[in-house]
Amino acid sequence: MKNQALLTAIIQNAIDGIITINEMGLIESINPAACRLFGYESDEVIGMNVSVLMPSPDKERHDDYINNYKETLVPHVIGYGRDVLGRKKDGNIFPFRLGVSEVKFEEVRMFAGFIHDLSHQKEAEKRLMEYTQHLEELVKDRTTTLNKTIEALTQAKEDVSVSLDKEKELSKLKSRLLSMASHEFRTPLSAIQLSASLIERYAGELESSNINKHTHRIKSAVSNLTTILNDFLHLEKVEEGKVEVNPSTFDLTVFSKEIVEEMQLLTKSGQKISYSHTGINSTVTLDVNLLKNCIINLISNAIKYSGEETTIQLCTNIDTKMVRVTIHDNGIGIPLEDQKHLFEAFFRAQNTGAIPGTGLGLNIVSRYVNLMQGTIAFESEANNGTTFTIILPHYD
Repeated sequence: MKNQALLTAIIQNAIDGIITINEMGLIESINPAACRLFGYESDEVIGMNVSVLMPSPDKERHDDYINNYKETLVPHVIGYGRDVLGRKKDGNIFPFRLGVSEVKFEEVRMFAGFIHDLSHQKEAEKRLMEYTQHLEELVKDRTTTLNKTIEALTQAKEDVSVSLDKEKELSKLKSRLLSMASHEFRTPLSAIQLSASLIERYAGELESSNINKHTHRIKSAVSNLTTILNDFLHLEKVEEGKVEVNPSTFDLTVFSKEIVEEMQLLTKSGQKISYSHTGINSTVTLDVNLLKNCIINLISNAIKYSGEETTIQLCTNIDTKMVRVTIHDNGIGIPLEDQKHLFEAFFRAQNTGAIPGTGLGLNIVSRYVNLMQGTIAFESEANNGTTFTIILPHYD
């Protein structure tokens, strides 16, 4: 009796459903867990065919299966576990894991079914499958997008390659044209310059102001054209990588005074160029040609954009590691809105008016300073002058 009570207690409190049927397929017992799964009370199903708990087509096939087993004794379900569907009282279908065992008790054949609810597991598997399908669709879409992007990039690369080839051809053509222009234009410009000087010389005895005025205009125009040619040639050499830094050791003060003396000849009436130097010494190691081009360009601009009777200041300073070159003028200055474009090629500030220029000078200076691993900066205010500062590393 004690063992019977224990067995009954185990069956009644089992988590999984347990149902027993006889050889006729009629339900003999059902535990509370099975009742909860199928939504029946025990007295509603005991004595009924177990097929009442099955959906079609298993419902119609169940009796045939029992009869086939009794005749052949070949099990298809007994002793094996399999996933099947059950039908609740309210008609809802749910999945469960079914294990069937054959039990002989007092010469009576019984079958016990052990039912483990798979509803939560199947729902999780369904969500996982949906999520997996969603991910596959995303991957497919992203792959399609990536392939299109790759195709676009490949096409863009081909277009850029074609453009680069064309740009290289144009660059070579530009270089040839600039070289040709340099040689072809310099000869007649030199002849014009010489002729103007000779006219001034031979007409000196006539003391004609008109002759002097026109020869001055000729020489000024030739000088402007020569400057334009030089700017284009300098730019072409930088862009072609033909400019190399060749440092040498020289006296910065002597070098600067020579430039001041040379540029003083090009000043306007009453303009003066002053020079001052501070520092531990006057000897530096720099590329003398690149530095000279930078200083001459900046002083030329100061002369061009400053009025008569003004002073242009050139200052140099040397410390243990750096060389500082400053050019200050009291000219027309640079409008604030133009300052961010100042070092761009072919850019000219809006207040330059009819003052001649190519807009290349400061771009070339900036490139030369970069080649010498230095920096260039400026401070300016419209109608209130400009100060350019070049800082270069050097080895004393």
